[in-house]
Amino acid sequence: MRIGIIGNSSKDSVAEAVDALLKLGGKYDLDFFLHSDLETSLKKKYPEAIETRQFLPSQELVTESDIIVAFGGDGTILSAARMVGRSRVPILGVNLGKLGFMAEVSLDELESFIRDIVNGKHVTEERMVLKTTLEKHSSEFFALNDVVIDNSSSSRLIHISVYVDDDYLVSYSGDGIILSTPTGSTAYSLAAGGPIVVPGTGVIVIQPISPHSLSARTVIVPETSTIRIVVEHLSNEARITADGQLVKTLTPPVNIYISKAEHNINLIKRKDRSYYDVLRAKLFWGSDIRLVKGKEHER
Repeated sequence: MRIGIIGNSSKDSVAEAVDALLKLGGKYDLDFFLHSDLETSLKKKYPEAIETRQFLPSQELVTESDIIVAFGGDGTILSAARMVGRSRVPILGVNLGKLGFMAEVSLDELESFIRDIVNGKHVTEERMVLKTTLEKHSSEFFALNDVVIDNSSSSRLIHISVYVDDDYLVSYSGDGIILSTPTGSTAYSLAAGGPIVVPGTGVIVIQPISPHSLSARTVIVPETSTIRIVVEHLSNEARITADGQLVKTLTPPVNIYISKAEHNINLIKRKDRSYYDVLRAKLFWGSDIRLVKGKEHER
């Protein structure tokens, strides 16, 4: 099996984590390709371990790999998703961060799950991607989590009208709007008061951000919908952000179209762990959080 490795090089633990995976190569007959962004940090810490390793730029890494292992938090997995694009190469997230809903295993669980992957004891989940197109622009944005439209340079209100399949939905002023996939429902959308949506549910979440109206609420529409966001001329420059990583600034008035992309992103998951298990663990459901905090302080 050929494994491409990417990681958040700003994390001190990433070099150690990558080295731990590389040591499994002989045991499980694995070949590795490392992303070129990791070369400097790995050479500093483990020069002998990587002297024969091949470092590749993003596109070559994806082409050569059967799976991509992403070391970091959810942001690293989102970067991996953008890198993988339409190729359908599956991604395994290894959590080196904190909350992280998308990362499947911790570093302590890595070897046991790599063994399961080699033996075919895993599942691959298809996750919806959003496509954003702009009126009179040829560029497209893709997002696994969400697309956020807000004011680019000030705390002033942005004035937005929303249409679903050409049917007028609502107009309001506020801090902006979030268009979220089910995967992204536990990210910015959740922090803004949106619902948790189980991955695989065929919907798009329309979530206003601090609207200046008590009647403005979350709306969930079918994944087959095309959503048109009209940023009114009364607003300052509008900022569009895909997955918190790709950013474009536009001058209103402008029409922004969001719909389900033609491709999905494949995430590698454990057979013995459901999404509900992840929710309970990450959100401390059913636990006395006072005891959890007490244990953290004891450490």
